[in-house]
Amino acid sequence: MKIAIVGASGAVGQEFLKILEEHNLPLDELVLFGSERSAGRKYTFRGEALTVKLLQHNYDFRDIDIALVSAGAGTSREFADTITKHGTLMIDNSSAFRMDADVPLVVPEVNPEDALNAPRRIIANPNCTTIQMVVALNAIEKLSHIRRVHVSTYQSASGAGAAAMQELETQYAELTAGKEPTVEKFAFQLAYNVIPHIDVFTDNGYTKEEMKMYNETRKIMHSDIEVSATCVRVPVMRAHSESIWLETERPVSVEEARKAFSEGEGIVLMDDPQNKVYPMPLFIAGKEPVYVGRIRKDLTNSNGLTFWCVSDQIKKGAALNAVQIAEWLIAKSAI
Repeated sequence: MKIAIVGASGAVGQEFLKILEEHNLPLDELVLFGSERSAGRKYTFRGEALTVKLLQHNYDFRDIDIALVSAGAGTSREFADTITKHGTLMIDNSSAFRMDADVPLVVPEVNPEDALNAPRRIIANPNCTTIQMVVALNAIEKLSHIRRVHVSTYQSASGAGAAAMQELETQYAELTAGKEPTVEKFAFQLAYNVIPHIDVFTDNGYTKEEMKMYNETRKIMHSDIEVSATCVRVPVMRAHSESIWLETERPVSVEEARKAFSEGEGIVLMDDPQNKVYPMPLFIAGKEPVYVGRIRKDLTNSNGLTFWCVSDQIKKGAALNAVQIAEWLIAKSAI
């Protein structure tokens, strides 16, 4: 099995390297690709120094079985044909193809079979906030159909990339020194602040990030579920949190929900608030599962439940989900 990472020097690309080190894929060769800025860099993988090759329109992907791509939507669109024309399966982390009818949008815990139907040899990885939410929602959907969801997200700086993480650290240092903070990656200063604005605003008043959660959830779950989201950037370095309210067709008890979450694939239950046991980014960063806690019946709706979930958006929200898609297909001998 020959695998490529496109965008190897970025935050998600680096996470791909770590996960492929940790996971036991039948990997014979790993090839790294990047931009002109990244080409020539060296990274160690399983004791071997690998050099990043320049991504070009040529025949470099002729012998590649799977390309794990995280280089931005523009690059994905430009190079999709180059990557796939010899049969390479492109698992793309960008937003470029997510809502295309002939491109499956896959979360392996929820809809892995969709990955078997990829006529363009492209499988899309959903948005990070959508991934962790649908993993949790799927556990409840198995009990009773979910009609609607209200979700507020608390998204860490790393969701905006490695440079955004550095900017947050710099802002704290500058403010401590009495200086004006550097503001380049965010709309406003993020240190000591929260920003209710991720991605651009659309005509309906929601941001593109918020609309992704609506549209992607319906596609992944093959459902008429309705999702209303408010996405907020918070001064946390890594791991996104979500406060989720949902309404089911029949009442679901807290006990039922807790059991469903505890048995749900890819979920870890952390729900003992009396003893201060609940998920937080402080403890979840770097871990693979989606963590769920603070499970309650809604006080205003007998069919309502509310809970809190946290997941590392670079891991499960990006690189890990893509690798899990590859693992599932390999296990099914579909590659």
